[in-house]
Amino acid sequence: MTSQTTIDTTGPGDKAPAAPSEPTPATGLRGHPWLTLLTVAVGVMMVALDGTIVAIANPAIGRDLHASWAQLQWITNAYFLALAVSLITAGKLGDRFGHRQTFLIGVTGFAAASGAIGLSNSIAAVVTFRVFQGLFGALLMPAALGLLRATFPAEKLNMAIGIWGMVIGASTAGGPILGGVLVQHVNWQSVFFINVPVGATALVLGLLILLDHRAENAPRSFDLLGIALLSGAMFCLVWALIKAPAWGWGDGRTWLFIIASVVGFTLFSFWETRVKEPLIPLALFRSVPLSAGVVLMVLMAIAFMGGLFFVTFYLQNVHGMSPVDAGLHLLPLTGMMIVGSPLAGALITKLGPRIPLAGGMAATAIAMYGMSTLKEDTGSGLMSVWFALLGLGLAPVMVGATEVIVGNAPMELSGVAGGLQQAAMQIGGSLGTAVLGAVMASKVDSTLGDNWTGAGLPKLAPQQLHQAAEAVQQGVAPVPKGTPGPIAGKITEVAHHTFITGMSLASLVAAGVAAVAVLVALLTKRGANTDAGAGVGHI
Repeated sequence: MTSQTTIDTTGPGDKAPAAPSEPTPATGLRGHPWLTLLTVAVGVMMVALDGTIVAIANPAIGRDLHASWAQLQWITNAYFLALAVSLITAGKLGDRFGHRQTFLIGVTGFAAASGAIGLSNSIAAVVTFRVFQGLFGALLMPAALGLLRATFPAEKLNMAIGIWGMVIGASTAGGPILGGVLVQHVNWQSVFFINVPVGATALVLGLLILLDHRAENAPRSFDLLGIALLSGAMFCLVWALIKAPAWGWGDGRTWLFIIASVVGFTLFSFWETRVKEPLIPLALFRSVPLSAGVVLMVLMAIAFMGGLFFVTFYLQNVHGMSPVDAGLHLLPLTGMMIVGSPLAGALITKLGPRIPLAGGMAATAIAMYGMSTLKEDTGSGLMSVWFALLGLGLAPVMVGATEVIVGNAPMELSGVAGGLQQAAMQIGGSLGTAVLGAVMASKVDSTLGDNWTGAGLPKLAPQQLHQAAEAVQQGVAPVPKGTPGPIAGKITEVAHHTFITGMSLASLVAAGVAAVAVLVALLTKRGANTDAGAGVGHI
């Protein structure tokens, strides 16, 4: 194992750095590992919650601000683009200037942008401040991992990451429930205003508790061209994935951005071998476990985010549940992630990541296969079994893949490693939504016409069939106003059956992706550098 000396830069500057084998005990609150975990968890919760809570508010925002469907999509896309493009650069900023500082700036900026959205009276202002939310969220997330890496000793790091993963999973899955309650009983602005007190709490805790431990050989300069090339390549890739469902995968614009991203990544890779202090030293990827961890995070997010995307439509549009009820039906998933993440951390500490990661992806594959068997009349009990198994499978992967990525990176690159972990998850989620969405759309397009006429309904013109297919892809029955009851019932039956067929195929593809991830998990191993920044504080 290698080791790195870390320097506490928040106290007097004349102290000699502690040797890795002789950790400097924290005094009082400042630098306490578990209080550090509490602090970063509060900040991370705010960002993770925002990823799903806003979707529930979109219809109300559209009505209040008279926004079009395309404008509402930008509320999500603007945030996601800014977050995904900035994560690795933000991690580098933390490595350069200290993760404490970048965390505090990220928390403050995110809360301020959230408050500004709540005060906005135009859709343009909402989208603009969503961009700022994404940028500040990108500062916050890698810094949180960097702080945990620097604060916890190796034997406690997995448990800390387990709790960190639990907070992210619970916040992500709990967003629709909280969002539904706030929109239904308060207003859409409250979805954003809630971040202000949460952010203020994280800021106060951060000022009182966080220490800034920087590696002695932390970067001293910026790879500005590398930042520009990577940001441009990431933008083109994410933009292509966002627009592909609307443009079509065969459209020249989609492939123009994909090709531009490939060119950008190629130029970035070439430049990184030439610059003195690269943004991402490519030697980092010589570590097979680290590379496997990044790939595993992408595959996990494809299966999870892509598969879960259709479940919300299934619950609300096929089963007719309210957003709050749909969120409550996902509680088995949330609950198993809450329970499973700390347990996974303890298990990974004892056994290493390989077996828990492979087992977790196997459970995810089985769960996604089970979700492919859901029907229009499937009861809540059977749904809960598959949702719970999915949460149980995801917990060790979220924890283990994160530890593999961050733990196999040198201490001075812990921020970049944290950015890689988050970027892999964001890109995987986007890939999952885009690719599985294309699978769903293709299946609906190929079967809706036959199902429609097979039910004795009048044949639709090509344009009418296209419009009907777009509705069916979301589980919505395209029933025109004034349609007699018996005919409306037939249309609803055909629409839901066709949607279920498409969701089933998409879930099977997600199960296949998870099965491939089992093999990737076998390439992982415990982080070679997990003791790098460990030991500052008392456990």
